[in-house]
Amino acid sequence: MRRFTEGFHGYAFAVLLCLAIVGVLLLIRPIQAPEHIPKVDYTISLANVRRAAPYEVRVPKAVPAGWVPTSSTVETSPHVTWRLGFATARRSHAMLAQSDEPGHEFANRMANSDKNTGSRQIGGATWQERFRPDKKQRSLVSIGPDVTVVVTGLAGWDELAQLAATLQPLPRPTAAPSPAAS
Repeated sequence: MRRFTEGFHGYAFAVLLCLAIVGVLLLIRPIQAPEHIPKVDYTISLANVRRAAPYEVRVPKAVPAGWVPTSSTVETSPHVTWRLGFATARRSHAMLAQSDEPGHEFANRMANSDKNTGSRQIGGATWQERFRPDKKQRSLVSIGPDVTVVVTGLAGWDELAQLAATLQPLPRPTAAPSPAAS
């Protein structure tokens, strides 16, 4: 036994044994990187869309628990459109999109479908349901006289309805009073 633990062969065997143990541990229990979801502050986008929009902008009263806002874009030409993306509590994707673009055109584009598959009542309003099976995309659509709102994504119906239920219209900001002439 003493010969095996001495010299180069014993040293090489010990090193290989240690490497094998470390390799087995790494295979059994992989190192997990912490989840990183980029969070955006959408307050500036909200202020910009409120100033530009000819409609009352719908905004979540409170972001649902566990949801992370991940993107916010505003377009002002030819129509005022705001898109606000979220990672949901179940780590799926949901997006709030609203625009003064003619209702059905905008809704069809955002939902990737022109087929109404049902409806549901959310917060006293009727929302159209649309489903695109090949993309697994669900959409809730509300077409009003001045704004079309679409809540869409890969999230389940319950999560999309949860986001739609938080929406409240914000009045358009009023212009600052001009100084009185003296």
